[in-house]
Amino acid sequence: MYTAEINRRRPACLFLLIDQSFSMSEPWGKEGHSKAEALMVSVNRLLGNAVIQCSKGDNRILDYFEVGVIGYGAEVQFALHGTNPGRPLLPISEVAASPRRIDEVMRKESDGAGGIIQVPTSIPVWVDPVTNGPTPMGEALRVAERTLSAWCAEHPTSFPPIVINLTDGMSTDGDPSVLADKVRSVQTNDGPVLMFNVHLSSMSFNEVLLPSSADTLPDDYAALLFSMSSELPVQMAEAAAGLGYSVRPGARGFLYNAQAASVIEFLDIGTRPITPGVVPALPPA
Repeated sequence: MYTAEINRRRPACLFLLIDQSFSMSEPWGKEGHSKAEALMVSVNRLLGNAVIQCSKGDNRILDYFEVGVIGYGAEVQFALHGTNPGRPLLPISEVAASPRRIDEVMRKESDGAGGIIQVPTSIPVWVDPVTNGPTPMGEALRVAERTLSAWCAEHPTSFPPIVINLTDGMSTDGDPSVLADKVRSVQTNDGPVLMFNVHLSSMSFNEVLLPSSADTLPDDYAALLFSMSSELPVQMAEAAAGLGYSVRPGARGFLYNAQAASVIEFLDIGTRPITPGVVPALPPA
């Protein structure tokens, strides 16, 4: 399982579920940004890097994978610019061609003489931060299951979809575990959907990163999210170990009380199989 070659005839799929409830307006990290704001910086960076990695020198963007984003708060909506209920996923070339807008930000860079200068940088934005309403995680999982079932039926020989659920609180529309099981039961010939869960915390301690057992988790909610998470395939476990994580056999794609730096690293680990240039290797264009 999880060894299918990824190419333009057999693209992969990345699907993000993003908590947009009111509690995401709480501060996260040392910079003073809200969880929603800081998370959207990470998500937009992930999409921007994906575009760059699928780019060729002649300005072509090769469609090695498709992307979708569901935001769940006051409503459950397709949050990636350009998507809608009739077209919930976009090829990466269309993502590249249609950001919501381009923001200009100042970034710190070396001046080559030991100093630091502020350099204006253009940043494409596909997903905006939203903080409103409850946490209807169950409905988001229902939409994900329908969307990914249709995608797998159209791409039966592809690498299985990767789903990353990013949330800071409990589901407000019932127990999500049965619905998560349904998402993880969707599959291609190469294996079932990989579903990972990232719990964001305002606390600056007690992170739990990639556990292999629920025995060390602090509470029932952490155990619930652990049970909803897939075991890391070999290439992801190796990527995590390469970044210094202690990865034991059976480690799952689950972070609890995660801080911003850990989330950024996990987005890299969790999307490693569909990143050009790493295992599974992508063929030349």
